Order: sequence, then C-alpha cells, then structure tokens
Amino acid sequence: MDWKNAYRSLYYMDSKIPDIVLNPAHTALLSIDIQNTYLERAVRSELNESERHTWDLWTPFHERMHQRVIPNIQLLLELFRENKRDVFHTRIACLTTDGRDRSLSQKRPGFNNLLLPLNEHASQIIPEVAPLDDEIVVTKTTDSALTGSNLRLLLHNMNVQHIVVCGIFTDQCVSSTVRSLADESFDVIVVDDGCAAASDKLHEQELTIINNIYCQVMSTEDVIYELGWS
Repeated sequence: MDWKNAYRSLYYMDSKIPDIVLNPAHTALLSIDIQNTYLERAVRSELNESERHTWDLWTPFHERMHQRVIPNIQLLLELFRENKRDVFHTRIACLTTDGRDRSLSQKRPGFNNLLLPLNEHASQIIPEVAPLDDEIVVTKTTDSALTGSNLRLLLHNMNVQHIVVCGIFTDQCVSSTVRSLADESFDVIVVDDGCAAASDKLHEQELTIINNIYCQVMSTEDVIYELGWS
C-alpha cells in the first residue's frame, strides 16, 4: 500500500492527501532514544519463570529493532551524512544521580520509571547508530524532545523546516515529540519501519492516530525517494 493510503484514521478516510515536497537543504533527521537500556537484554536462561515471561513478551520488539528499525536508521544516517544534511539525536538521561530533575512522565511507577543518570552506560546511544562528532545530541527528562531540551531553538537557528523522525517508542517519546514539532509548525515525516513500540499493535495504532494530523507516515524507501536520493 502506498503511503497516502496507509494508516488512515476515520478523520481522514475520505480526504485527498497532498503530495510531499521535501527540500533536502532544509531537512534534518531526528533519531529518538535508541539507548542501551532499551536494547540490551539479560540472558534468558538466568531468569526466573516470571522474568522469562516478560522477556518473551518483549522478544518481538527486539526482533523488529534488530531486523528492521536499526538497519533502516543506519541507512538514513548514512544518506543524511553523505548528503551533508543535519542529524540530531535525543536520549533520556537525568542530570542528577537520584533523578529528581525528571518530569512526572519519567517518574511514574512501571515501565517509564527508569533512572538513567547522564554518564552511565544505560543512558548512552547504542554504538550501531551513535552520533558523529559534529552531530547534535539533546538530553531530555521528558517524553517530548522539544519540551525537554533546547531542540526547538536549534532547529530554528539551523533553518530546519522538514524533520524526518525515527526511533522509539512510537507511542511515547516519538509521538510526543512529533506532536510538539507539529504544534511549532515543523513539517514532520515519521518513518514507519524506522520506529517501534512495545508491540506492533501499539505501533500501528499510534501511527494511525498521528498520521495526516501531526505528520505524514512513510517508509524508509519513500523518504529516500521523496528526498531525491534513490
């Protein structure tokens, strides 16, 4: 299915979706929260029964990340770098060792309650998609990269108008950032096969919610074509 007809919600069921016009000179790539804490796993055989059940539930996410998402982000990084376009990275990390600077969304009990001090291994971006020396990395203690950092100012200063977004998690930090970007009138593209949520169902639901309102959802291949780099 072509990108204009994928992920249509009821709001846009009968709408005519306009063509995308991406000016590479004003387009940046934003990679969100591809960090060690989310990609490293314990050895399954060393876990108890309850922990193994949770481990198994997360296996589809890890398979998607390693088989599709990370390779596609690597490809996008390569092309943006080759074409001398700006690349931004975000990561969740607190500035205090006890995490008291985190926003409420990063303190709630359960999955989001991760203590990720700035300089610890868990908070670092994984080597496979690590930033180069001249690429900007913003640290945030919120879901939205705009709310939790000076990213908005940086994008305006660097004359970025179109932002290609990839990363994790589709229904959390990706979605929150995309909504903030749209509210600031940036033109946002979300890379379907460059993102993941805890499950494919959550991923697809969130893309359906944000598509055509806050962004356009496209595949890696579509993005490359629209930028004229294919």
